[in-house]
Amino acid sequence: MNDWLDQVLTNALNPIALFGFAAQLVFFMRFVIQWISTERNRKSVIPVAFWYISITGGFMLLTYGILDHDPVIIMGQSFGIIVYARNLYFIRKHKNDA
Repeated sequence: MNDWLDQVLTNALNPIALFGFAAQLVFFMRFVIQWISTERNRKSVIPVAFWYISITGGFMLLTYGILDHDPVIIMGQSFGIIVYARNLYFIRKHKNDA
């Protein structure tokens, strides 16, 4: 168990892992933004900032997955980025149509 924990702690200080932690933090912040907006409006709200933070965090996590050779993160974030980009497309299209 100590060898496993030592390996985890050693890996956590790797520059790629530190970037991964930063990516997770950015990705987590989208939930904070959404929660604050919902509380302020007293109804479920997904602000545009949620989608920009999602796509930024998604690209950061995809980069981490590529650097770490992690197929699970690569696959998951690749699909997510498409969804975030599509939502931003519809938001812009709706603004331009209005």
